[in-house]
Amino acid sequence: MLFRQLLDPDTSTWTYLLADPESGEAVLVDPVREQVERDARLVSELGLRLVATLETHVHADHVTGAWLLRQRLGSRILYPRPTGVLGADRLVDEGERVVFGRHALEVRLTPGHTDGCASYVLPQASLALTGDALLIRGSGRTDFQQGDSRRLYRSVWKQLLSLPEAMQLYPGHDYHGRTVTTVGEERRFNPRLGEGRTEEDFVATMAGLDLARPKRIDEAVPANLALGRLPADEAPRAEAPAA
Repeated sequence: MLFRQLLDPDTSTWTYLLADPESGEAVLVDPVREQVERDARLVSELGLRLVATLETHVHADHVTGAWLLRQRLGSRILYPRPTGVLGADRLVDEGERVVFGRHALEVRLTPGHTDGCASYVLPQASLALTGDALLIRGSGRTDFQQGDSRRLYRSVWKQLLSLPEAMQLYPGHDYHGRTVTTVGEERRFNPRLGEGRTEEDFVATMAGLDLARPKRIDEAVPANLALGRLPADEAPRAEAPAA
């Protein structure tokens, strides 16, 4: 399997390209609007066909590149069903599979940062894309967009920290230059969620963070609920391939 980890430096957002070299089918997880040219160029350079873009949740810090990529490459737009997003080509539920060539991502719903968070697991490659639910030595915040600290603690332990210890975890963001962690590391060393930290400990920690409001939330959330389409966008839609 082909795997690429791509950074948007302005928002410290990780975008992930996964592809089956044999069939050429690829998926892109959490594309950023400002990086669409980069992502489309890479897909072309590697001789791939982008069949779908996937979101881990409705983002508050950046606008997704999903709509622009659909216009340009014909890729389908997939969102977790609990996001409530209208107009996506497919809404995915717990346990569903997103197939690209010989590979398939397994959908695991991980609410708590928002109602509509999902993580994507690829067991055959021993990796999981955790979005903002579980970060490297941290977690997504729970103070807006239906955030719920108790739900996040429970979903992370049930859906992610229950995976095999050696499984690699790739987060939606990292603000310290880190790229990857493992289930075993986060079980032991995550200061918010690791072993020995109870649900009550986590709730107290999250309540005391006092974080600044995301700078682009008023623009990003409405745009992402509209699949990343902005009012100024005008372009005919390309025919989307099956995913």
